[in-house]
Amino acid sequence: MSVKAAFFDLSDEPGILRTSIAVTLFVASLGIGFGLASGSFSIVFDGVFSLIDASVSLLSLLVVNLIASYATSEQLSRKLRERFSMGFWHLEPMVLAVKGTLLIGLSLYALVNAVGSLLRGGRDLEFGLAIVYAVVTVVVCAATAFVEVRANRRIGSDFVRLDIKGWIMSVGITAALLIAFCLGYAVQGTSWQWISPYIDPAILAIVCAIIIPLPISDVRQAFSDIFLVTPADLKQHVDSAARAFVAKHGFASYRAYVAKVGRLRQIELYFIVPADIPPKAIAGWDALRDEIGETIGDEGPDRWLTIVFTGDPAWAD
Repeated sequence: MSVKAAFFDLSDEPGILRTSIAVTLFVASLGIGFGLASGSFSIVFDGVFSLIDASVSLLSLLVVNLIASYATSEQLSRKLRERFSMGFWHLEPMVLAVKGTLLIGLSLYALVNAVGSLLRGGRDLEFGLAIVYAVVTVVVCAATAFVEVRANRRIGSDFVRLDIKGWIMSVGITAALLIAFCLGYAVQGTSWQWISPYIDPAILAIVCAIIIPLPISDVRQAFSDIFLVTPADLKQHVDSAARAFVAKHGFASYRAYVAKVGRLRQIELYFIVPADIPPKAIAGWDALRDEIGETIGDEGPDRWLTIVFTGDPAWAD
């Protein structure tokens, strides 16, 4: 029992992702099975959507473990540490970009197929099975999203945050399917039965049109991290701390280079020292490094801070 509790521990990021993967695989298999049995392409799409989500979440879990292991050398093989001496933070935005791009691509493909099905007269399906699937899936997805939201208030993980967004999207998708399936079931045997073949492709087209824009902001942020676009708020904070430090200690100027790579905050500071400044021992310069490091704050395994003192501006530019 203790091993299982640790494996699906909701108090840390890997445990949440492992739990999410297990639930997602269950929902995916449920969707594909019920979709094929009921003849609903929208349910099959829901299952495949969940399957892709689970696959990328598994990759996310691997990256999370690598990032965490880098902070403690005993958990990472010497060969990996030598080959990735700058760490594994750069993998995080890559995974987020791949996930968002895949979900957008899948939704575009499903939208095209849904429109084609509408033009061909729609498709018949077994609404009873479809309703059972939709009810079970809405409950499971909503419960998982609720649990992850509560857990991530303490953890603050980008991976978990994107995973929560995926679960909320799944709730919205399946709730829309449930409403449509109930409508299709209600019109059976009435004068409105002619619309039932159009319900499945129509709701799929609507859902895809709604889903496609949702991951765009995450993909944009991921590519910003990949291309090392400087975050304005972090740059402003570092500049403010560096200017005050320069004024306090009488340095000539400074250069600040800032980037965000996933959860990593990479900061390089070069302080230009005047030629006539009194010499200091190594301990004195290290004390100055500690001072500016404390001023910048956010010390931890996800802050990469380099501080250089030089009399030659060429070393800083």
